Amino acid sequence: MFLSFTMQQTAGAARRATMQLPHGAVETPIFMPVGTAATVKAVPQHLLEELQTQILLGNTYHLYLRPGHESIRRLGGLHRFMSWPHPILTDSGGFQVFSLNKLRKVSEEGVRFRSHLDGSSHFFSPEHSIDVQIALGADIVMAFDECTEYPATRERARQSLELTQRWAARSRDHFLAHQQEVPWYAEFGGQTQSLFGIVQGGMYADLRRESAERLVELDLPGYAIGGLSVGEPRERTREIIATTLPLLPADKPRYVMGVGYPDEIVEYAAMGVDMMDCVLPTRAARHGLIFTSEGRLNIKNQRYAEDQQPLDSTCGCRVCQRYTRAYLRHLFAAQEPLAAVLQTVHNLAFYLDTMQSVRDSILLGTLSELLGRVRQRASATDTTR
Repeated sequence: MFLSFTMQQTAGAARRATMQLPHGAVETPIFMPVGTAATVKAVPQHLLEELQTQILLGNTYHLYLRPGHESIRRLGGLHRFMSWPHPILTDSGGFQVFSLNKLRKVSEEGVRFRSHLDGSSHFFSPEHSIDVQIALGADIVMAFDECTEYPATRERARQSLELTQRWAARSRDHFLAHQQEVPWYAEFGGQTQSLFGIVQGGMYADLRRESAERLVELDLPGYAIGGLSVGEPRERTREIIATTLPLLPADKPRYVMGVGYPDEIVEYAAMGVDMMDCVLPTRAARHGLIFTSEGRLNIKNQRYAEDQQPLDSTCGCRVCQRYTRAYLRHLFAAQEPLAAVLQTVHNLAFYLDTMQSVRDSILLGTLSELLGRVRQRASATDTTR
């Protein structure tokens, strides 16, 4: 496995580090835009580069169904297929299979599920998930896990933990046996992907501890905290992260999956999280919800019909430099596709700039001041304007 993680500076629990991957370096803490089907919705790759996106997340389940992992392998892997020469992380497909609910059946061997596209039957085992991710060729791949639903009884969370642990060991063993099959293996001089494990255990702190401790024994290059953002209160999300992070190796990247709002990702970075992803900035943009330095803005509101201000006067993205709120509201009301493009570009810029501010504040020793500003903004704009 090829991954180096070099610490540059700490500020309390927060860490700024450089994670070196086959397709480039990633400065952490980092937010990863979600490119579910080999695309960040509404945003072309050259604009992602302009926003200084360092790493994208691709979705194993969706790419397996369409266009198919073997097709992507024949085309040289996901980087070439989507013309993105920078780092990529793929999830295992476990969360998407979990979300199918009544369309899936879980067994020791894996998960039988029906496609949301055409109802066809498919089977994912830990080994098959790894095979698909090797074919896709992301720099970081995830062990196949079972995402515990919320709420879940202690017995249910225990069963899910045990299954995830066994699947993690199977994922690791299969990956180690087949890692040289990654499409770019020869091109990159024998470098390979890196496999991360996923901590589960529901909302039970002692089960999370057990999951983390047993997972660390597998000696993987990085670890993720999964099973969050599944309907639990935000306070519980924070509690689980806070209790789990200290159990993960300090010299390896720590990834919290599927979070969160801008103020939350700053808080989690301050707690020591290195990597985060979420569909929120892109999904919210398509529904007219904009994130700004003054809080959330709903572009659908009539009050913006003749507003000549930019979305955010402190933002340097090309949307805020050129377009007014009035124009963007018009595009949204007229159902013009350009609305989704421009609003997504801004929201991503806001998220990525937020994380750059976190990285800078760690180096400059001003993280506490940044946290104070973010918390003040969050409390003042707890509801959408």
